Amino acid sequence: MKTRATVHISVRPLVEYVYRSGSIIPGFRSAGSMQEGTRVHQSVQAQYKETDRKEVLLKAELVHEDLLFLVEGRCDGLIELDGVLTVDEIKSFVGPAGESEGDGLPVHWAQAMLYAYMIAVDEGLPSMQVQLTYVQQESGETRRFRRQLLLHELEQFVRSLLEAYAPYARLLADHRERRDDSIRTLEFPFEQYRAGQRKLAGAVYKTITEGVNLFAKAPTGIGKTISTLYPALKSMTEEGMQRIFYLTARTTTRAGAEEAFARMRRHGLHIHAITLTAKDKICFKEENRCDAGECTMCDGYYDRINGAVIDILGNETIMTRPVIEAYARKHSVCPFEFSLDVAYACDAVICDYNYVFDPRIALKRQLEENKRKSVLLVDEAHNLVERGRDMYSAEIGKDAFLDLKSVFKTVNPGVAAAAGTINTYFINLRKALKESGYEVSEEQPHELIELLASFAGAAERELLEPAGEDAAAQSLLLDTYFAAQNMIRISGLYDERYVTYSADTREDLITRLFCLDPSALIASAVKGYRSAVYFSATLTPLSYYRDMLGAGADDYTLHVPSPFYPEQWNVRLLPLSIRYRDRERSRGPIADMLETLAAEKKGNLLVFFPSYPYLREVAEEFMSRDTDAEILVQNPGMGEEERDAFLAAFQPCTDRTRMGFAVLGGVFAEGVDLPGDRLNGVVIVGVGLPQIGAERDILRSYFERAGKNGFNYAYVYPGMNKVLQAGGRLIRTETDKGVLVLVDDRFVKEPYASLLPEEWRHYRFLGKGVGRIQDEF
Repeated sequence: MKTRATVHISVRPLVEYVYRSGSIIPGFRSAGSMQEGTRVHQSVQAQYKETDRKEVLLKAELVHEDLLFLVEGRCDGLIELDGVLTVDEIKSFVGPAGESEGDGLPVHWAQAMLYAYMIAVDEGLPSMQVQLTYVQQESGETRRFRRQLLLHELEQFVRSLLEAYAPYARLLADHRERRDDSIRTLEFPFEQYRAGQRKLAGAVYKTITEGVNLFAKAPTGIGKTISTLYPALKSMTEEGMQRIFYLTARTTTRAGAEEAFARMRRHGLHIHAITLTAKDKICFKEENRCDAGECTMCDGYYDRINGAVIDILGNETIMTRPVIEAYARKHSVCPFEFSLDVAYACDAVICDYNYVFDPRIALKRQLEENKRKSVLLVDEAHNLVERGRDMYSAEIGKDAFLDLKSVFKTVNPGVAAAAGTINTYFINLRKALKESGYEVSEEQPHELIELLASFAGAAERELLEPAGEDAAAQSLLLDTYFAAQNMIRISGLYDERYVTYSADTREDLITRLFCLDPSALIASAVKGYRSAVYFSATLTPLSYYRDMLGAGADDYTLHVPSPFYPEQWNVRLLPLSIRYRDRERSRGPIADMLETLAAEKKGNLLVFFPSYPYLREVAEEFMSRDTDAEILVQNPGMGEEERDAFLAAFQPCTDRTRMGFAVLGGVFAEGVDLPGDRLNGVVIVGVGLPQIGAERDILRSYFERAGKNGFNYAYVYPGMNKVLQAGGRLIRTETDKGVLVLVDDRFVKEPYASLLPEEWRHYRFLGKGVGRIQDEF
């Protein structure tokens, strides 16, 4: 007899799969509903008798044909009513009676009945009573519904529940068996390892098997994507892992992961891998109105989603954006919500950092048990420091509250009053900031947080039952409500790693809860997962990134040497001072150098600048020269099509020069692959230092107080990372060759000189610069 396939599942996802129905409901949902729901549960449970039980952990083994279901869940209450043992399932709701109308929702009855069956079998009871307790969050109004059920009725319900879920369970079980067999026989999908690849792959495998983390500095061109994905896949069968998250900071780097999976599929891999695309990019409607009344894809979504999920999982393996869109149109379901539903069933998920690290966006249905069986592969991990700092910071401004006070004055006086109080708070703050223009405090702004909480309550009531019909006003209220909720949420994380930064800027008067050091929060987000592998070509210096990404004492560090020969690099250094005071004088010498380079080096060149204004100034100076070079210029806010067209222009060209002007740290400076003669030279102007400002100086002071080199942590390391990334665009394969020009006299000074890769240090000087030049030049 064939061994039964084992299905590990919790009560809620099991019953929701079978019983959820209807549409993606239009309207607003309170961001604080989860916390309020917990409060409601606790208030109901507080009324239980001393002999009653609450939060009862239940487990059961249920057999259905060829499937063994290991089901677990947590029952809200197991109480005695009139001498009858009763399951009490508590549900809170906001707004009008809604879901508590009639005698309760089928999905809620199903959850309570499954608990009742598990208890009846475990305790040998002939019957059980089931109660649904609905509580309106705001008013506390309570409604209860009860059913008395015999054991055979509960057994019949459970049989029908498992029968409905079985096709999906079998599909996943069969896929998992085929997946594991394919992984066991999967060979490395290239004829041989590149230099350093085997070392990186071995370190990744060892890291996952030991359940620790790895910080790997591996050079551009080594093939980091396949060197991390392949060993992670190999660990799935031997270590019982269920899922790989391949996390990226940019959409441009996701293509590499998709290609790696596609290549391994051609070599026999059978796996479900999906790429998650941002909602605003994948939505079929121009206005992104996720509303059953506005979008047919949302109307009746839950009636069609199970069929859509089974269809795509039964017929596809590598699910990129076009695949998701095709099946979404076929089944008339929202492509974004569809991709999330599919992702929970996939073996590999390619997505942005925020799906794991951002508390506002992280995948909510990721159970802790599933996390322990998942590994994180964090691509271009150097980006996570600043991204983490942004994700764990929050900002609110005055102007929105002034506008809301005016707009809602007659429509909703409660909203207007709450907004007006915050506006007054900012008026008083402006007076305090009058001389300096900004203020830094190590104390959390408790008064502001309390005012925002009051505003959020008033805003929720208006958003749930709008008194006005002005769409623009409602949109402003919704945006401001979310900003307020984020401030409240981040205030709960506030500790010695935060400061409160208030500033009167040109645009607005703002207060920011500024996360100076995100390391502890990044480490906390990773803690539930089996392993995290942070990798990048520019984790330089490694000690800084271990510190800023929350490395533990047991976590590994790896430095893979470059596989390329020094002869592949023709490195030159133009020792100009490009400091702000010298920039006007530097434009001419840089244009001279570019003119000479364009005449000497036919082909494609990328020139990177520290800012758009400086880029435009030098580009104009260069274009005024007598040159036949083709010029492409990056502009702020380029759309996806414009960016694609910019890169597409870089095709092999040997009879003329094509020169692209771009910014350091921008979309063309990292995650871009232009191998061979698609790119023949790179010019980097400046050491990439962030613009000097209040926030950077706050970081500098914080790290100096912590005993570190504050200037390096706040300015040098982030800046030089941009330089290394831009230069890494040049040599991508063993056969690539090219010229690299570094323009800045600081490249020969510490700490900048020692941060350059070894292969860049064999440069020749192009001549003296302007400004303050050292004697050796």
